[in-house]
Amino acid sequence: MASSPDLFPNVTFSDVSEAAAGPAAEGATAAFGLGAATGAPRLSLVKAEAEPTVEIDLADAQVFKLGPTEWLCVCDESEAKDGVEESFSRAIKVVLRTEAESKAFSLAFQRWQHQVISGKAGERLENGSIIASKNKFDTKIEASSAKMYFHYYGQLLHQQNMLQDFVRTGTYYAAVMENRSDFEGRVVVDVGAGSGILSLFAVQAGARHVYAVEASEMAEHAQRLISGNPSLGHRITVIKGKVEEVVLPEKADILISEPMGTLLVNERMLESYVIARDRLLAPDGKMFPTTGRIHMAPFSDEYLYVEMANKALFWQQHNFFGVDLTPLHGSAFQGYFSQPVVDAFDPRLLISPPTYHTLDFTSMKEEELYEINIPLSFVASVGTRVHGLACWFDVLFNGSTVQRWLTTAPGSPTTHWYQLRCVLSQPLYVMAGQEITGHLRLVAHSAQSYTIYLTMSAKMWGVGAEQGGILQTSTGKLELKEPYYRLSQPQSCTLPQDQQQQQLPSLQAQGSEQQMQEGLSPAFTIDQDCLN
Repeated sequence: MASSPDLFPNVTFSDVSEAAAGPAAEGATAAFGLGAATGAPRLSLVKAEAEPTVEIDLADAQVFKLGPTEWLCVCDESEAKDGVEESFSRAIKVVLRTEAESKAFSLAFQRWQHQVISGKAGERLENGSIIASKNKFDTKIEASSAKMYFHYYGQLLHQQNMLQDFVRTGTYYAAVMENRSDFEGRVVVDVGAGSGILSLFAVQAGARHVYAVEASEMAEHAQRLISGNPSLGHRITVIKGKVEEVVLPEKADILISEPMGTLLVNERMLESYVIARDRLLAPDGKMFPTTGRIHMAPFSDEYLYVEMANKALFWQQHNFFGVDLTPLHGSAFQGYFSQPVVDAFDPRLLISPPTYHTLDFTSMKEEELYEINIPLSFVASVGTRVHGLACWFDVLFNGSTVQRWLTTAPGSPTTHWYQLRCVLSQPLYVMAGQEITGHLRLVAHSAQSYTIYLTMSAKMWGVGAEQGGILQTSTGKLELKEPYYRLSQPQSCTLPQDQQQQQLPSLQAQGSEQQMQEGLSPAFTIDQDCLN
């Protein structure tokens, strides 16, 4: 808890409550600190010439912006009349000298009030109890998951891992600097600022002011990094807190964030990004990134399938120190196939052109991310065994000057997200031209991730197929939070002789640089070296 108060001299305040309305007190001092009697955070308004002090308990107070330098502080109070205690609301209008002081006042109010709710609800303290107060994040996310999440991102080694992803960092830098007109003279909010690198990019592009909101301990590192770059840092305010609860002194003209996880949605930060849009962004504001897409295609990878199936061979031992392990083989086998595979794979393993599902961050509702349903429909280009569904994502920075895409597609330069594959424990058999249908269902849960339900079906080949035939179906249930990280180089793909002329048109090398310049998405590009 803070030890020294925040002082704002020469303010004007007045009690605008109906029962206590009176003349404004000029030349007063507003001080945030700890109450002498309770030790709880309070706002004290001290009038000149040692007149009585007005004190506002921050535990139940709210602040509303009336103008560039004017604020309305509302709190609950009570008094006894005729032996009956009556509750009422009290409203104090506070006027600061400058807009800069006004912003600082708002941030101080938020920072000191946050101390009231930063402890564990109901925890006994020397001077009383911490009140129970939960924001939207806290109500839907397990406390243990949130603790581990913020601990992870509070470490510099993990921030370094993301910063060293030069595809990621370089694309963000290009998207910001190529669209200076969107940032010049604007107010920016960096949602989940981490090290503060995106905030520094925004200032380089001419942002008037950036609010870097970060809930983990990384906020302290971000402050040091920003302070160490004074030519940029003087226009950045670091705020430690969740976007679901912070209060800013002004609306943002643009939100910038890196909320993407594995399969785009893992860690559920996209929900916080959408909440920040609703709470902090001006009605005509921009979002960087603007749109996200999940791409999907069936794949055939016998090597991967055998690798995963062989993991369960341990449980086929009949005499493991005198114990028969085989009763657990079936469960172990299914357990390995419940792990999505995260790696970089050869795009020639795909046996159909991909499809995609779009998430528009500027208009979608937060609740739409609780459950995502995606119908699947593909046509096999070759006859083979289908081992599952491959997925990746891209995001669009829809700037006023340049549209820039960040893609994690197979064959494109590898990112720290890699790609993801859902492997079926029971493969499907298809022929060239055969239709593959199914459904991908992502259901969010309180551990900040998703359960994946995958169904893939194919018409049986042969007599009666043209009339509908019999469906061959395989299903899988996978846990996105517990993937199998298979982070090796893409396996070489050798096609049978009779299939080498059946390359997918969408797999031919494309000029991704030209696509970038034209504002097109490199949704499915391939490294030229992969074809040599």
